[in-house]
Amino acid sequence: MSSNEKKCVVLLDASLPSGVAANTAAILGMSLGKEWPEAVGPSVTDRSGYRHAGIVQIPIPVLKATPEQIQDILCKLNQPEFQDMEAVDFSDLAQGCKTYDEFIEKMAKAESESLHYLGLALCGNKKQVSRLTGSLPLLR
Repeated sequence: MSSNEKKCVVLLDASLPSGVAANTAAILGMSLGKEWPEAVGPSVTDRSGYRHAGIVQIPIPVLKATPEQIQDILCKLNQPEFQDMEAVDFSDLAQGCKTYDEFIEKMAKAESESLHYLGLALCGNKKQVSRLTGSLPLLR
């Protein structure tokens, strides 16, 4: 699927303090970049000869959602029609871990229903992403 056919969005829990929201968005962006590296363009050089790392080639709106809306979208991602959707989530469990090993250990013991999601990044077919997130407002 070309970048013209894809849409990416980041959903953040609207009740998060600004620092936690910014951290959540940064983590989701990094993780989404790992899952879809071709979304990032090549590095560029300015007229002065300074190199600037490539940035994403498509807009990524940041939307606000309630925890229930995020959970509902995550549940819908299990439906066959959304099987090609790329999703990255970030939960309170992940945010509370000091090391990745701790995250692995705690996640292995956690039930999905017990997680409180701080944010979710989605990337996939434009129509499908819009169907899941089209009613959510921009985070301002």
